[in-house]
Amino acid sequence: MSRDVLTTETNRRQLQQIIAGLSDGVILLEIDQTILWANEAALAMHGVSRIGELGNNAGEYAERFNLRYRNNHALAPEQYPICRVAAGETFSDVLVEVSPCSDEERTWVHSVRSMVLTDRDGEVESLVLIMSDVTDWANAEQRFEKTFNANPAPAVICRLSDLRYIKVNPGFLEMTGYARDQVIGASTYELDILERAERKDLAIQRLRDVATIPQMQAELRLPDGGSKQVIVAGQPLVLNDEDCMLFSFVDMEPRHKAEVALRQSEERFAKAFRLTPVPILICSADEQRLIDVNQAFLDTLAYDSDDVLGKTVAQLDFIDEKAERARLLAALEKTGRVDRADMRIRKKNAEVLECAVSADTVNIQNTVCYLLVLMDITERKHTELELVAAIEEVMKDASWFSRTLIEKLANVKKINSPQLPSVSFTDLTARERDVLGLICEGLADKEIAARLKLAPNTVRNHVATVYSKLDVHSRSEAIVWARERGLFSGSSRGQR
Repeated sequence: MSRDVLTTETNRRQLQQIIAGLSDGVILLEIDQTILWANEAALAMHGVSRIGELGNNAGEYAERFNLRYRNNHALAPEQYPICRVAAGETFSDVLVEVSPCSDEERTWVHSVRSMVLTDRDGEVESLVLIMSDVTDWANAEQRFEKTFNANPAPAVICRLSDLRYIKVNPGFLEMTGYARDQVIGASTYELDILERAERKDLAIQRLRDVATIPQMQAELRLPDGGSKQVIVAGQPLVLNDEDCMLFSFVDMEPRHKAEVALRQSEERFAKAFRLTPVPILICSADEQRLIDVNQAFLDTLAYDSDDVLGKTVAQLDFIDEKAERARLLAALEKTGRVDRADMRIRKKNAEVLECAVSADTVNIQNTVCYLLVLMDITERKHTELELVAAIEEVMKDASWFSRTLIEKLANVKKINSPQLPSVSFTDLTARERDVLGLICEGLADKEIAARLKLAPNTVRNHVATVYSKLDVHSRSEAIVWARERGLFSGSSRGQR
């Protein structure tokens, strides 16, 4: 054996002893691509325990292990790092996913670099592959990548060393209309996400200091030449051992549209409120304190705005009967609305108006309020009473009327003053009389059911039968029917 061969083998043994305990994996190859040796770390990174399980040479290695790039593209055998170094190529930081052909569920991620060792004459002596297991790092990066892409909030990541964007998620592309290749690799000078930011100087200083950038309004340039108002914020992070800044955005356009729509709605409501010729007031639900009234309210009830605003409904005392006021407010608190309840409304000069009061619950500037509409029906009531009185006077001596005309007058009288009974009170069953009496007390169906210990559906059926027998269509008509016959005289008046 020549001295050169002994020297080479001695050097290799020494080299093997040095690298045997390293955490990095090392594989030595002969010039003819034979796998000469591998340390324990390299074997563990391939899931084997003996050198022979790697294969005798680069070709067998390629038959036993599948390699893919991180984008999931498979490597051709000649692209395998072991084949590239066998061809005398030097490279660094090649990331590959490695799986045994016999068990592709097992996968490692290797960062591989190569070395070509030469002798004193510059002749190639050995080929070396050095690899690091970066599986944990790759898995963490993959989880981050999935989370970043799945995040519905628009976001980009800027590398601080050169201020270029290295990642962009679908949310940002969808919000702005940019294509991915228009963002990736672009610099902050080409795509200035802090353009017209309200505190741009602070943002730039925080960017230099690798510090959190607080939320602020900014304007993004869009690829079509337009712009978009956004809220932008920045959070430092380390990605691939490099300082980066994660910028996240909130699109202000939907909020702006909602604000415009709300403002327009409020303007329409305010105009309708002011211009409506029917008296309207708005009071808070908790204290019933008057927040606003329209001009029709002031004109009809003869008040000045200073007389009413800030006072409660009870203090203003414009509802003639306190019991009616209490029932109105109780109904609003319970159901949130009242429909055409007949009430007597007192003006500032003590004159009384007959009104049909309707009310509903509204939300104004996040405050629950009641909106009351007062429809003056005084003239209508007077007209009805005068018409009925005239008909009664005429019909006292109807001898000179034709029978047809008398029948028509009787029908008109029946419509305006239903005093001619179509059914007797005794025609109602005992239970129906009970229900009619409780209706006249102002009780709702549920309250009647509780009082009589009946099911709500049973009460509704009784009410429908009473309406049918009396030939009425509402609680108000039923109450009038009973009052005109002197029934339940102690019951409440003016129910709706």
